[in-house]
Amino acid sequence: VQLQASGGGLVQAGGSLRLSCVASGRTLSSYSLGWFRQAPGKEREFVAAISKSGATSYYADSVKGRFTISRDNAKNTLHLQMNALKPEDTGVYYCAADDFEYGVVLAQAEYDYWGQGTQVTVSS
Repeated sequence: VQLQASGGGLVQAGGSLRLSCVASGRTLSSYSLGWFRQAPGKEREFVAAISKSGATSYYADSVKGRFTISRDNAKNTLHLQMNALKPEDTGVYYCAADDFEYGVVLAQAEYDYWGQGTQVTVSS
């Protein structure tokens, strides 16, 4: 499967962005999915994950209550709605897919496929 992330941009603190990740080559319903981000000078970190069915999701403490992960299997698309953005949310956001697990997947090493990343910049 190939993943293409989009929707990043420059936004002021307190604003919102909606990231999308479109899959091609195979149906997205076959995968557990996640979002990760990498800030300048830092390692890539977990943001959110959603199970194959979409029934279960999990968030990093830093984004809980502000971000919402969702999937539309019919449209082969993963979303990340980001509200109340903070400067510390700045980074390159990556979508990822795991084709083994049914539940949420938190560890980067478990993911098999990665999108190219989309830049999110939050100004103060």
